[in-house]
Amino acid sequence: MSKIKVAIQGTRASFHEEAAFKYFGQEIETVECETFKHTCEALKKNEADYVVMAIENSIAGSLLPNYTLLHDYHFPIVGEVYLSIQLHLLALPGIKLDQIRSVESHPIALRQCADYLEEHPLFKVTEGMDTASCAKKIADNKLTDTAAVANQLAAKLYGLDIIERRIETNKKNYTRFLILSKEKTENPKANKATLLFQTDNSIGSLARVLTFFSEEQINMSKIQSMPVVGKRNEYDFYVDIEWKKQNNYDAAIRKTLKHTINFNILGEYIKNDKI
Repeated sequence: MSKIKVAIQGTRASFHEEAAFKYFGQEIETVECETFKHTCEALKKNEADYVVMAIENSIAGSLLPNYTLLHDYHFPIVGEVYLSIQLHLLALPGIKLDQIRSVESHPIALRQCADYLEEHPLFKVTEGMDTASCAKKIADNKLTDTAAVANQLAAKLYGLDIIERRIETNKKNYTRFLILSKEKTENPKANKATLLFQTDNSIGSLARVLTFFSEEQINMSKIQSMPVVGKRNEYDFYVDIEWKKQNNYDAAIRKTLKHTINFNILGEYIKNDKI
């Protein structure tokens, strides 16, 4: 039986692969992609069965370019997974902290460790493509004076030691990932959805739509606006909603349809916010 193929942005042992393992389990084949757009292309070309795509981080905020990919590719969202972002300082086995002269990682990971790096002003800090690729570079090139900021999975895969643990500034940092598929699947246990729509420019048009959710006991967990390309003062609204009773959700959708433009349900799935 062939393994499920999951497209990830970055190198093996990146946080995207860790999120894929958390959602699907260890028995998968990850398809490494240089960019998020490449992950969508891999799914489009049937080179992958699913995409794991980061959509927001509790510190860095929403990944706005990925909302554009959701809009452009319209792949159904079939799930979500939250991952605690724990960052460590990795180096070759036997290397001590006082031997480190250079630290490399993804720019966001470096920013998330800013306090620690400020405590070591002699480190030369260099940005890399992703956390795991920086760890792999150290292992491949036997760099004895360089450390990577990455996760425990990268240390294990590339044979590196963790010389400083949990160096991230905010210990409650997490990232939310979406699971995208090429085919929409009906899930009778779905209790969360991501909607995409526009409203007209009349006064209170968006507020009116949001009131429908409240009237039907629907919890709106997130709203993200993105400008409509080439149209001034027009916006796409991406809204995450959660419900306990299916009939409330159905009623809210019927009301929303009548008062929105270009309405789409990007996915209905099971809420999965355990970190």
